[in-house]
Amino acid sequence: MRLVRRGRPATDHRLGWQCASLLLSYPDADSLRMADEMLVHLDGPVAEGLSATAAALRELDPMRAAQLYVDTFDLKRRCTMYLTYWTDGDTRNRGNALLAFAQAYRAAGVEPPARELPDHLPVVLEFAATVDPDGGRRLLTGHRVPIEVLHRALAETASPYASTVAAVLSTLPPVTDAERQRAQRLATAGPPAEAVGLEPFTLTVPPRREET
Repeated sequence: MRLVRRGRPATDHRLGWQCASLLLSYPDADSLRMADEMLVHLDGPVAEGLSATAAALRELDPMRAAQLYVDTFDLKRRCTMYLTYWTDGDTRNRGNALLAFAQAYRAAGVEPPARELPDHLPVVLEFAATVDPDGGRRLLTGHRVPIEVLHRALAETASPYASTVAAVLSTLPPVTDAERQRAQRLATAGPPAEAVGLEPFTLTVPPRREET
């Protein structure tokens, strides 16, 4: 999952977003090494949150880290990083919501990733960090509620990934009372449901990971 760089991102949070994208991606030695290299240039709450996740992952052997990732994000719907799942669920609106992400990427001059859905949080973070910081911030800010729901689910299980999602939230405007109440309702009742197709995108949630 790598988007093509274009131009020089212009936000103070871009390095934090890129580091968060690496830490929230399927773990491997290269991703953790690159995240560590970025962390030396960060400080404040963002650095603290990202560093906590990185430190926890460094303590795990590669197989355990991979299993933790799968158990957390692939096997628990409440911890899905597919943002439109929470806003649109299995409804006909979700196809349009996914298409809006893809169109935002194309408007910035890049193609959506071929092997991942465009609303996957690590993809959105990388887009915001390396391609279009303003457009990426709008996507993240417009989906604060799903990110907040994800953070709550991770925090409830004391997941090491919770601090990275908290770091991402700290780069966005705070949620409103109405958004906070909506996040609580979604966490309790789950996303909207409607048994229809999701053209032009189809998936199961959590999605099946491609064999490598």
